[in-house]
Amino acid sequence: MTKYVLTTRLRKTLSRPLGVLVRGTEDECNQILQQVIAKENPTKVILVGDTVSRNATRRGIRADLMIIDNLEQRSRAQTYAFKPKRKLKTKNPAGTIEAQAREAVEHAILGGGDLIEVDGEEDLLTIVAVQTSPSGSLVVYGQPNEGIVLVRVSETKKAEAQAILDQMDKVG
Repeated sequence: MTKYVLTTRLRKTLSRPLGVLVRGTEDECNQILQQVIAKENPTKVILVGDTVSRNATRRGIRADLMIIDNLEQRSRAQTYAFKPKRKLKTKNPAGTIEAQAREAVEHAILGGGDLIEVDGEEDLLTIVAVQTSPSGSLVVYGQPNEGIVLVRVSETKKAEAQAILDQMDKVG
Protein backbone atom coordinates (compact mmCIF):
# COMPACT_ATOMS: atom_id res chain seq x y z
CA MET A 1 0.00 0.00 0.00
CA THR A 2 1.08 3.55 -0.69
CA LYS A 3 2.22 6.03 1.95
CA TYR A 4 1.45 9.67 1.10
CA VAL A 5 3.85 12.41 2.18
CA LEU A 6 2.94 16.09 2.38
CA THR A 7 4.95 18.36 0.11
CA THR A 8 6.05 21.90 0.92
CA ARG A 9 3.90 23.19 -1.94
CA LEU A 10 0.77 21.54 -0.50
CA ARG A 11 1.22 22.99 3.00
CA LYS A 12 -0.05 26.39 1.78
CA THR A 13 -3.01 24.79 -0.01
CA LEU A 14 -3.97 22.83 3.09
CA SER A 15 -3.79 25.90 5.33
CA ARG A 16 -7.01 27.04 3.63
CA PRO A 17 -10.25 25.38 4.84
CA LEU A 18 -11.52 22.43 2.78
CA GLY A 19 -15.08 23.48 3.54
CA VAL A 20 -17.02 26.26 5.26
CA LEU A 21 -15.16 27.96 8.12
CA VAL A 22 -17.45 28.67 11.07
CA ARG A 23 -15.82 31.33 13.24
CA GLY A 24 -16.73 31.82 16.85
CA THR A 25 -16.43 30.57 20.38
CA GLU A 26 -16.64 26.88 21.22
CA ASP A 27 -20.33 27.31 22.13
CA GLU A 28 -21.17 29.31 19.00
CA CYS A 29 -19.44 26.80 16.71
CA ASN A 30 -21.12 23.83 18.34
CA GLN A 31 -24.52 25.50 18.26
CA ILE A 32 -24.12 26.01 14.51
CA LEU A 33 -22.88 22.42 14.13
CA GLN A 34 -25.98 21.15 15.96
CA GLN A 35 -28.23 23.25 13.72
CA VAL A 36 -26.53 21.98 10.56
CA ILE A 37 -26.84 18.35 11.69
CA ALA A 38 -30.53 18.83 12.63
CA LYS A 39 -31.34 20.57 9.34
CA GLU A 40 -29.28 18.46 6.92
CA ASN A 41 -29.39 15.06 8.65
CA PRO A 42 -26.00 14.00 7.24
CA THR A 43 -25.41 10.40 6.20
CA LYS A 44 -22.46 10.27 8.62
CA VAL A 45 -20.87 12.77 10.98
CA ILE A 46 -17.09 12.48 11.24
CA LEU A 47 -15.10 14.62 13.67
CA VAL A 48 -11.36 15.00 13.18
CA GLY A 49 -9.31 16.35 16.06
CA ASP A 50 -9.33 16.22 19.83
CA THR A 51 -10.73 19.69 20.48
CA VAL A 52 -13.56 19.34 17.97
CA SER A 53 -14.41 15.86 19.26
CA ARG A 54 -14.32 16.86 22.94
CA ASN A 55 -16.38 20.03 22.44
CA ALA A 56 -19.00 18.30 20.31
CA THR A 57 -19.28 15.38 22.76
CA ARG A 58 -19.73 17.76 25.69
CA ARG A 59 -22.49 19.49 23.72
CA GLY A 60 -24.28 16.16 23.17
CA ILE A 61 -23.41 15.87 19.48
CA ARG A 62 -23.02 12.22 18.55
CA ALA A 63 -20.59 11.44 15.77
CA ASP A 64 -20.37 8.26 13.75
CA LEU A 65 -16.59 8.52 13.90
CA MET A 66 -14.04 10.57 15.82
CA ILE A 67 -10.38 10.62 14.80
CA ILE A 68 -8.05 11.84 17.57
CA ASP A 69 -4.37 11.79 18.50
CA ASN A 70 -4.72 12.82 22.17
CA LEU A 71 -2.99 16.14 21.49
CA GLU A 72 -4.33 19.68 21.22
CA GLN A 73 -1.96 22.22 19.69
CA ARG A 74 1.00 19.97 20.54
CA SER A 75 -0.01 19.53 24.21
CA ARG A 76 -1.75 16.61 25.93
CA ALA A 77 -5.49 16.73 25.18
CA GLN A 78 -8.03 17.38 27.92
CA THR A 79 -9.90 14.27 28.93
CA TYR A 80 -13.66 14.00 28.61
CA ALA A 81 -16.35 11.40 29.17
CA PHE A 82 -16.66 9.30 26.06
CA LYS A 83 -16.77 5.54 25.83
CA PRO A 84 -16.52 4.33 22.23
CA LYS A 85 -18.28 1.12 21.24
CA ARG A 86 -15.39 0.23 18.95
CA LYS A 87 -11.93 1.73 18.99
CA LEU A 88 -9.27 1.35 16.34
CA LYS A 89 -5.63 2.28 16.85
CA THR A 90 -3.24 3.26 14.09
CA LYS A 91 0.09 4.97 13.53
CA ASN A 92 0.42 8.03 11.34
CA PRO A 93 3.53 10.23 11.63
CA ALA A 94 3.15 13.99 11.10
CA GLY A 95 3.05 15.08 7.48
CA THR A 96 2.03 11.66 6.18
CA ILE A 97 -0.90 9.42 5.46
CA GLU A 98 0.26 5.89 6.24
CA ALA A 99 -1.42 3.00 4.44
CA GLN A 100 -2.45 1.51 7.80
CA ALA A 101 -4.05 4.80 8.91
CA ARG A 102 -5.91 5.15 5.61
CA GLU A 103 -7.26 1.61 5.96
CA ALA A 104 -8.36 2.32 9.55
CA VAL A 105 -10.36 5.36 8.40
CA GLU A 106 -11.93 3.43 5.52
CA HIS A 107 -12.83 0.53 7.83
CA ALA A 108 -14.29 2.81 10.50
CA ILE A 109 -16.38 4.76 8.00
CA LEU A 110 -17.89 1.47 6.85
CA GLY A 111 -19.01 0.92 10.44
CA GLY A 112 -15.97 -0.82 11.87
CA GLY A 113 -15.33 1.72 14.63
CA ASP A 114 -16.50 4.94 16.16
CA LEU A 115 -13.10 6.12 17.44
CA ILE A 116 -9.70 6.04 15.81
CA GLU A 117 -6.85 6.79 18.14
CA VAL A 118 -3.79 7.86 16.17
CA ASP A 119 -0.26 7.44 17.41
CA GLY A 120 1.21 10.42 15.57
CA GLU A 121 -0.93 13.05 13.88
CA GLU A 122 -4.52 12.89 12.65
CA ASP A 123 -4.75 16.16 10.68
CA LEU A 124 -4.17 14.77 7.17
CA LEU A 125 -6.64 11.94 7.80
CA THR A 126 -9.32 14.57 7.19
CA ILE A 127 -8.54 14.19 3.48
CA VAL A 128 -9.09 10.43 3.68
CA ALA A 129 -12.32 10.94 5.62
CA VAL A 130 -13.67 13.29 2.95
CA GLN A 131 -12.56 11.03 0.12
CA THR A 132 -14.03 7.82 1.59
CA SER A 133 -17.21 9.03 3.32
CA PRO A 134 -20.51 8.57 1.56
CA SER A 135 -21.91 11.64 -0.20
CA GLY A 136 -24.16 13.55 2.16
CA SER A 137 -21.77 13.07 5.09
CA LEU A 138 -20.35 15.89 7.17
CA VAL A 139 -16.67 15.96 8.09
CA VAL A 140 -15.78 18.49 10.79
CA TYR A 141 -12.33 19.59 11.88
CA GLY A 142 -10.85 22.47 13.83
CA GLN A 143 -9.20 25.56 12.42
CA PRO A 144 -6.94 26.57 15.33
CA ASN A 145 -7.77 29.90 16.95
CA GLU A 146 -10.59 30.51 14.44
CA GLY A 147 -13.34 27.90 14.76
CA ILE A 148 -14.40 24.77 12.95
CA VAL A 149 -14.58 23.73 9.32
CA LEU A 150 -17.65 21.94 7.94
CA VAL A 151 -16.99 19.81 4.88
CA ARG A 152 -20.17 18.63 3.21
CA VAL A 153 -19.13 15.51 1.34
CA SER A 154 -20.16 15.45 -2.31
CA GLU A 155 -18.66 13.98 -5.44
CA THR A 156 -16.97 17.35 -6.01
CA LYS A 157 -15.42 17.34 -2.52
CA LYS A 158 -14.32 13.71 -2.98
CA ALA A 159 -12.59 14.72 -6.22
CA GLU A 160 -10.90 17.65 -4.43
CA ALA A 161 -9.64 15.25 -1.74
CA GLN A 162 -8.34 12.89 -4.42
CA ALA A 163 -6.60 15.78 -6.18
CA ILE A 164 -4.80 16.62 -2.93
CA LEU A 165 -3.70 12.99 -2.55
CA ASP A 166 -2.52 13.00 -6.16
CA GLN A 167 -0.28 16.00 -5.43
CA MET A 168 1.38 14.33 -2.43
CA ASP A 169 4.62 12.39 -2.75
CA LYS A 170 4.02 8.65 -2.82
CA VAL A 171 6.26 6.08 -1.17
CA GLY A 172 5.89 2.34 -1.62
